Amino acid sequence: MNKENFEDSMSKLEKIVTELENENLNLDESVAKFEEGMKISKQCSKILEEAEKKITILLEEDGKVKEENFSAE
Repeated sequence: MNKENFEDSMSKLEKIVTELENENLNLDESVAKFEEGMKISKQCSKILEEAEKKITILLEEDGKVKEENFSAE
């Protein structure tokens, strides 16, 4: 799979989910779609992890800029 952005990957994943829910796929087709979906899901997770590593919050502290890691909690 070539490197795609997060939005493109999520769009493909949504299409796969819709196909699995609405299409009359045989078992082999369903398994193939599921495998493809899992690969895309892992790619999306990796993209999010990389983005989280890059996101920082800049705070002004004692006239100095302090960089802290972003926490989504």
